[in-house]
Amino acid sequence: MLRTELRDLYAVESARIQQDFVAHGDGPLAIARRTELVEKVLLRLWSEILCQGGGDPKNFALVALGGFGRRALFPHSDVDILFLHADRSTEDKLRDPIRTFCQELWDLRLKLGPTTRTLDECEQFDPQNVEFTISLLDCRHVAGDRELFERLHEKVLPKFFLREGNYIIQQLAEVTRSRHAKYGNTVFHLEPNIKEAPGGLRDYNVACWMALLSAMDQERRWPAPETLLSESAQSKLTPALEFLTSVRAFLHYRQGRDDNMLAWESQDEAAARRIGTKSTDNIDAAAWMRIYFRHARAVHYECLRLLESVPAARSSLYKHFHNWRSRLSNADFSVVDGLIYLQQPAAIKDPELLFRIFSFASHHGLKLAMSTESRIEAVLPELAKSPPPGPLSWGYLQAVLVEPHAAEGLRAMHSLGLLTLLLPELKLIDSLVVRDFYHRFTVDEHSFLAIECLHRAQQSKSEWDQRYGRLLEELERPELLYLSLLLHDVGKGVPGENHVVTSLEIAQKCMARLALDQADRETISFLIGSHLEISATLRRDIYDPATIQTFCDKIGTPERLKMLCLLTYADIKAVNPEALTPWKAENVWQLYIAASNYMSRSADQPLHAETEKDETVARLQVLAPEAKINSFLEGLPKRYLRTYRPEEILHHLEMSNKLSAEPVQLHLARGRHWYELTVVTNDRPFLFSKIAGSLAAWGMNIVKADAFSNSEGVVVDTFYFTDRFRTLELNMPEWERFRRSVTEVVGGEADLDRMLRDRGRSESKTIAKVKVPTRIEFDDQSSGSSTLVQVIAQDRIGLLHRISSRFSYQECNIEIALIDTEGQMAIDVFYLTSGGSKLPSEKQEDLKADLLEELQAA
Repeated sequence: MLRTELRDLYAVESARIQQDFVAHGDGPLAIARRTELVEKVLLRLWSEILCQGGGDPKNFALVALGGFGRRALFPHSDVDILFLHADRSTEDKLRDPIRTFCQELWDLRLKLGPTTRTLDECEQFDPQNVEFTISLLDCRHVAGDRELFERLHEKVLPKFFLREGNYIIQQLAEVTRSRHAKYGNTVFHLEPNIKEAPGGLRDYNVACWMALLSAMDQERRWPAPETLLSESAQSKLTPALEFLTSVRAFLHYRQGRDDNMLAWESQDEAAARRIGTKSTDNIDAAAWMRIYFRHARAVHYECLRLLESVPAARSSLYKHFHNWRSRLSNADFSVVDGLIYLQQPAAIKDPELLFRIFSFASHHGLKLAMSTESRIEAVLPELAKSPPPGPLSWGYLQAVLVEPHAAEGLRAMHSLGLLTLLLPELKLIDSLVVRDFYHRFTVDEHSFLAIECLHRAQQSKSEWDQRYGRLLEELERPELLYLSLLLHDVGKGVPGENHVVTSLEIAQKCMARLALDQADRETISFLIGSHLEISATLRRDIYDPATIQTFCDKIGTPERLKMLCLLTYADIKAVNPEALTPWKAENVWQLYIAASNYMSRSADQPLHAETEKDETVARLQVLAPEAKINSFLEGLPKRYLRTYRPEEILHHLEMSNKLSAEPVQLHLARGRHWYELTVVTNDRPFLFSKIAGSLAAWGMNIVKADAFSNSEGVVVDTFYFTDRFRTLELNMPEWERFRRSVTEVVGGEADLDRMLRDRGRSESKTIAKVKVPTRIEFDDQSSGSSTLVQVIAQDRIGLLHRISSRFSYQECNIEIALIDTEGQMAIDVFYLTSGGSKLPSEKQEDLKADLLEELQAA
């Protein structure tokens, strides 16, 4: 009878709590009411099962731990409880009632986490179970012997935490650092875990636990909860906690389980329901995520501040380095354990000293001590009333930008509200989200990362990064490049179609306020206005001299070329960890070299197009019979010589010589970042499409493709792809089956349509998170012999096959294929001819209609 009554009570009350949450979205109220409901159920069971003789059992108590102890039980979170015995005398007598008590709760489908300890056992530290120790920080009496609980709470635990506090803090810090590392040490995730990710609820709890343990160490007793965090921290963390609590409650109800992943679809629904916000206005998902990131950043920042007071377990070399850094102290600042303290705290009122802290920190890679930050926050309101004039602001900012750890200094200034004091324009992009599944970070963090990429380039282990790092050293005024990166995307914070134009307008007003020289303004305006120029040029044939000439005409000077190259490198690299592929890094560099050679008119440079052509052909003629190599090269575009090394060209020649015996020649190789499949065969209808389709049917992801043919109709097609399912990596016998499959598809011996259908059925049916409208654009000006077709579409399995099939149906020949993907958006550019000439306007219209019908039907 009791079980049925409690089950009904729990079900009815839980449904009522959920209904109220759906109506009002009040997360803190929902978790408080669920805590109250669970406690009511526990007390009923306690009375029926453990108080059968009348009255509470002596020397035994029921204690709430963790979230239950904090009165913060989320809809599907665990209920952690402690059965506390005074000593072992009550264990045998109560073992069966405890088992019955727990079973009744499990039967109610509560996720119960029970622990049994004696008072003495609670005083013993178990390094293998730090989680239980931490849960005691939130312990709370529920039922039973209150005097026993008071002994635990007021005597045992204070003594225990005073004895073991330093070790517990150290362990908590290490666990937190490991958790942060698991999530890339950033709050910026497309689909964050609202509990575990940096800036989530776990970080809030860690901040409270660290503050509690530190205060207990000083006061030698339990501190008052309201004194744990500073007023400044509380003003930021209280609304953050309310928001995160509402979001987690929403996720639990939405998913029907303890699922804390804020997935793409959940963001849309949370925004539509205005979860965590008090606004009655409609809000889109991007704006709602902006609120999330602001709160997450505040929580993460406070957690990191407290972590900084706990030195990580490091090697003796690291400690020696920290001791060396402590010698950096001067008349204004003292450095202890890598933290900056003020020698004269009252001097912080001087703006020059205040901003010099950040250039000092950025130069040496140091962080500000909590006390230093607190003093800055105290003088900030007065400074905001009379901010530094423009020239001074630029001087303070410039002193930070040029230092090797500038990005960290900028982040610290931004978190404290100082950066937007110098550059109010950055308020437009503060925590601004671009929801396209390509840009991983908020717009402001993207700008900081871009600056960080440049400063770290020369110390990188990557050869490509080092090249850009050496180029950075050649700049005359690198601070102009850094300021351009800070401002290049501010236009994204203003509604409109073209953020480049808007960014430029805002930047020009900013530069006028900062009183920059006219020449500096022109340089920065050029960089911001042209910051997408290299990416656009890479969608053209960069081995075509006409392309390079057009590009150089737009750039103007070698110095601007260097700055734009570096800006593009940093801008792409800071989009997401996978954005700057080795192929893109190489292409940006090749474009820079080609343009640099063109500007300097250095015909003897190794990578100058004409010089390299002569040298390459001459070398090939030495390595192979001149007549054969000339015959093979006849009709191939100049780009072919720039794409392949002489050794690879000779291999293509060798493959072409075997076509009479085997009409389809394949070469499969594994590179550092992808696989390369080269097909040499005689030209035939749908050849490129069939190869692309066979790769798609095998689940491969094509990242780049080259297509060439000579005057004899011999085709050299090379596809660069990644193996999504590691089929070739884990199964060496599959290499031969793969080669045979491609050969059969090219030769028309295999049913490619059936293979693609089978692949489609085996793939999970996922709905695209970002809808990309299909766009087809033609360009007859960029090439003297081909029509360029740019296809922008939703990336999907077999896309390249479908596009190239339409080309074949329209009797178009692919001269060059440039494949690119940004998130879920495919951006493919093809150089097409028909009958050896550009596409007439009628054929362009037919092809466009054909492509739109094919791609929009998917």
